[in-house]
Amino acid sequence: MKTLINNDCPHVTLISDNHFFESTTTVETIEENLFLIHIRLTALQKDYPPVCRIEWSIPAVDIHSLWHPGTDRNKAFQVDWGDGFQSKSTSLAPVASLFNLSGQNRMTFAFSDALNNVSIKAGIHEEDSSFLCSVTLFEEALPKMDHYEATLRIDHRNIPYHKALEDVTLWWETLPGYKPAVVPDVALRPMYSTWYSFHQALNAAELEEQCRLAKELGCDSIIVDDGWQTDDNNRGYAFTGDWEVYDGKIPDMKSHVEAVHRLDMKYMLWYSVPFVGKCSKVWGQFENKLLRVDEKLNAGVLDPRYPDVREYLIHTYEQAVTGWDIDGLKLDFVDSFRLSPDQKEGTAEGRDYESVPEAVDRLLSDVMDRLKAIKPDILIEFRQTYIGPLMRKYGNMFRANDCPNDSIQNRVRTLDLRLLSGNTAVHSDMIMFNPNEPLESAAMQLINVIFSVPQISLRLNDIGEDYLAMLRFWLAFSREHSDVLLRGALYPQQPELLYPLVTARKDDIQIIAIYADAVVPIDQDASQLFIVNGTYSEKLVIRSSLSPAYYKIQVKDCCGQLISLQTQQINKGLLEVSVPKAGIISFTRVPSSL
Repeated sequence: MKTLINNDCPHVTLISDNHFFESTTTVETIEENLFLIHIRLTALQKDYPPVCRIEWSIPAVDIHSLWHPGTDRNKAFQVDWGDGFQSKSTSLAPVASLFNLSGQNRMTFAFSDALNNVSIKAGIHEEDSSFLCSVTLFEEALPKMDHYEATLRIDHRNIPYHKALEDVTLWWETLPGYKPAVVPDVALRPMYSTWYSFHQALNAAELEEQCRLAKELGCDSIIVDDGWQTDDNNRGYAFTGDWEVYDGKIPDMKSHVEAVHRLDMKYMLWYSVPFVGKCSKVWGQFENKLLRVDEKLNAGVLDPRYPDVREYLIHTYEQAVTGWDIDGLKLDFVDSFRLSPDQKEGTAEGRDYESVPEAVDRLLSDVMDRLKAIKPDILIEFRQTYIGPLMRKYGNMFRANDCPNDSIQNRVRTLDLRLLSGNTAVHSDMIMFNPNEPLESAAMQLINVIFSVPQISLRLNDIGEDYLAMLRFWLAFSREHSDVLLRGALYPQQPELLYPLVTARKDDIQIIAIYADAVVPIDQDASQLFIVNGTYSEKLVIRSSLSPAYYKIQVKDCCGQLISLQTQQINKGLLEVSVPKAGIISFTRVPSSL
């Protein structure tokens, strides 16, 4: 056990029952209230590392909510006797933020080891109303080692919580081996996905027709999900692993991809990376090179510590890119690469890695490097919760986890992703809605994900012209203003209330989306301002703190139809404006003489 004291840095304690590993810790003060705590464990000879907990506490003063990558809709306090959450390279990220009702950071902490499994906790300690915080190491088996180094970053600065999280993201980017992948421009443009619209019942001709319609609406890529590789439509994985096209659905994959390319669209294919089914042709080749067998899935989970396992997977993807000329991959279930609780890391004949996390890092890094060598602008998508700092080097697109038809959940998940993803493209879960939805309600599916790249998954030839007009308008708005929406400074307010007001700003353009009946504050001067009405109210109340100025004011409905156009002076104070539900109002500053 070792306790550290350094000015305003929290008292940090290292706790372990194993005395074979000695610990040394130093505190580096970056600036006032921002600290790096460097930790080193050393043993005289290689041994299995002991479970080790880094622990500290802070008073629960002016703290009202907790954010971490897995909180989803529940930003409530946790308790110190609870489980916290676990992070590793393919699941979540080692960071948590405590903040107040004004969204000001009170403590954000992050850990440098995003590769291995760590447990993160910030829970209320009932006895003295403090937050007991900890990072627990080595609960999941690792190979023998003689030393371990990592850094704990603790930020007490009085800055917006989203700025504290942005700085954590930038810090991770500076660490060796954490450099994010380049993001092609097409990754930031709307896409069509087949999952909700087709599930596994795919057909080449129908896909090409959906691409034609989707291109006309503003989509530049298609993601063909599960089903292309099998005639089994039961969503199982017994036949997974061969990755041969089922010709009853797509008779000629190369010609099919060419047809999509002629529409000037990119083509991506889904792969469940770790699974090899018991009914696959390659089962006999790999049945003794598995981490485990999942009887419910009727499939095994490949062990990436074997070089021939990694080579088989990478070669499979290379063949798809070179042979079919696909432009990207949706790589799924990568968080399944893990040991069972009763398994130990270690050596075995044929393996070139002892550590599963290190082997996964090698596999996914090599996938990106070798596919980029074929197509420099290769697209690789991962689904939440495979979203940590290392995942940003393995892929260039993160998609919100499945939340079909749930616009609010989609909003929360895309904004949670934006807070940690830097320049990596953040995509919505696929947009779908009931064909009998009111038009304004269907539009909410897009409005709630306006600060991400929308993915669409509808049978576009079945939904009717009104819905197509709505999709066309909002996808056009997303494309036209993507630089602001996706690359501007993002201000998502009140995570504890599911982000009821979100602002993006770049240069002299500002876009605000309001998702609750609340006053919209205008306190930054802009030459052009858009306010998106994500509520069912048909009136918005704006509070301006700016000097009086003249603006051209346009109001449009959810399909982009012009409702009103006028020029008027906007003064300081409150202004009530009429905006249709799921509509938009824009203010463009003009000279007072007009």
